[in-house]
Amino acid sequence: MRRISTSLSTSELQRNMRKQEYRLNKVNNQLGNQQRIQNLRDDPIAAGHLVRYQSYVSRINQFQKNAQTLTDKLTVAEGYINQSVEILQTVREIAVQGANGIYTDEDLKNMAVEVDELLKELVQNGNAVNSEGSAIFGGTSTNRTAFDVISGPVDGSSVSYITEVHYNGSIDGNKFEVDENAYMTFQPAGNRIFWAENQQLYSDRDATGYRVSEDSVISIDGKEIKINAGDNVYSIISKINNSDVAVKASIDPLTNGLNLSTTDAHQMWLTDAKGTILNDLGVIKDSTQRPPYNLASTTKISGGSVFDAVIALRDAMLSGDTETIGGKALGAIDRGLDNLITRLAETGAQYERAQQNITRNEKTVLDTTARISREGDVDFSQAVTDLKLLEYVQKATFSTASKLYSTSLLDYMR
Repeated sequence: MRRISTSLSTSELQRNMRKQEYRLNKVNNQLGNQQRIQNLRDDPIAAGHLVRYQSYVSRINQFQKNAQTLTDKLTVAEGYINQSVEILQTVREIAVQGANGIYTDEDLKNMAVEVDELLKELVQNGNAVNSEGSAIFGGTSTNRTAFDVISGPVDGSSVSYITEVHYNGSIDGNKFEVDENAYMTFQPAGNRIFWAENQQLYSDRDATGYRVSEDSVISIDGKEIKINAGDNVYSIISKINNSDVAVKASIDPLTNGLNLSTTDAHQMWLTDAKGTILNDLGVIKDSTQRPPYNLASTTKISGGSVFDAVIALRDAMLSGDTETIGGKALGAIDRGLDNLITRLAETGAQYERAQQNITRNEKTVLDTTARISREGDVDFSQAVTDLKLLEYVQKATFSTASKLYSTSLLDYMR
């Protein structure tokens, strides 16, 4: 039971007027920021959906930016690889021309000068930097040149030429998240792209009696392979061959040493991640040496880079060795050209995949934004109708209150 007093009607009127003002302010705020939900209590379920949708859109926008950054990097790398293909095709044409045996030694030396200039351009492409000043083909080692150049005298010439080109980068790649738990790796390692032949390593240390003394880990091309204590060389070979690394192992029938051979054109990257297995087998030096030039001095190596192939062609031209020009040098250039074209195709395929991710993410953002609008945006026509109705009710309330309480202080001043 409510007690009726003289102040009850006034209190009730003020309370109802404040409620009307609150509703009117709420609609005004909704129209002002175009948001239906001003507080979580307005619609807890819709507010929960809205927060998740907004968070998802933020992630998708970041995925889209990542994919766009990747396409930019791939576009630049593709341009340099494509130009390198054109350079190597020109070198091949010169090699075919020089191998037909009708040119004099002086003619071949003149051809060698042109080949050397093309070699310099090829090295320049390998050491290319992007707009940020980072090495494109250095893997994750972007703050230094991808290839070191060594110059020196060459037989048949009185001037200094490029004699060696060493890879100075890493084999690691940068991962870009282009969707939920989906990554694309940008791995423009120069010792993969600018390599000509499958590399083969031959250790002359007899490994038939070798036993692993403790649990160890070897790393081949950045992928770790666990070796257990007590394993012999045949177990090691089996684990290497059964791994997903692009390297196959075998026992040399003459020296009984460990042989390693890549299954595609690239330079091997070998380390003892734990233990000293590769060092014990005479493949690499101790762990203080950095790959890829940490191979043991007794390890025999075959298979070189594109630069090695062009250098061999130039030197053969300087010495007038037409047999090498049309044989070994031309064959190495052909294999290097095949590898460059393969890497160019891989880069193009990655670019297309990244573009597909951008297109899909754009549509996903639009779809999710529509859901956000459905859950959180105000119905403008309904809000305007409610606003006009509340304004009408407020005016009517003020009019009624003024009539109910028409007495003022002036009524007592008579």
